[in-house]
Amino acid sequence: MVAVDDLTFTSWLTPELASLPAVIAVTLGGSRAQRTQRVDSDWDFAVYYRGEFDPETLRAKGWDGEVSEIGGWGGGVMNGGAWLEIDGRQVDVHYRNLDEVEHWCAEAEAGHFRKELLMFYVAGIPTYVVMAELALNVVLSGELPRPSYPDKLAIAASRRWRNDALASLAYGATALSRHGDVVVGIANTARGIVEAAHARLAERHQWVLNEKDIAERADLGHHAQALLAATGPEDIIAVINEARLVLGSE
Repeated sequence: MVAVDDLTFTSWLTPELASLPAVIAVTLGGSRAQRTQRVDSDWDFAVYYRGEFDPETLRAKGWDGEVSEIGGWGGGVMNGGAWLEIDGRQVDVHYRNLDEVEHWCAEAEAGHFRKELLMFYVAGIPTYVVMAELALNVVLSGELPRPSYPDKLAIAASRRWRNDALASLAYGATALSRHGDVVVGIANTARGIVEAAHARLAERHQWVLNEKDIAERADLGHHAQALLAATGPEDIIAVINEARLVLGSE
């Protein structure tokens, strides 16, 4: 393909993805959907399908890169996708089984969710992220619902994330004060800050797609900066105590 501008690229790729068997909708997500992208930002597309989707139909397009099987990214809500290079652009294509998406949306409406272990997520990925994608991503082909943030989810998620944050921070403090374990102390402190940020944003009915800039979005960036500046266990414990005070006052 000859190099083209972004609008032409999107207009060309959308029907290519929409034509895949079982696909009923295509969306654009990530920073480009939010219009916060940099020049070097990648492209995040999702293909929503019903029934069985065969990744081989995506491989058959012949684009450079890696195409996973269903469940190849760990299973759960992040059930696989592709990392591709198309027209000099880094393109991610996410698989979204619409039956599963609708299930987790119904759970979120009732205030229910679970956290799943996933690479590159410090505190885990909440199952309501698929609802957040529907709310924030740009629909390029087909029709999809655009849900608002459920009140029951805001209550349940803010409580769950806050309790988990307090537990992570307490464990980090214990690792440092009793065992001098800086690695475990820093890791749990960082996770606690991310969990605290989730709690704040859930309380505000603000969607979270990933952990990038989550501390800053929740006005907790100073805790992260203090953790980076820490030079020993005492400094890290001071960060933990400050974060616990903030959570205790909410």
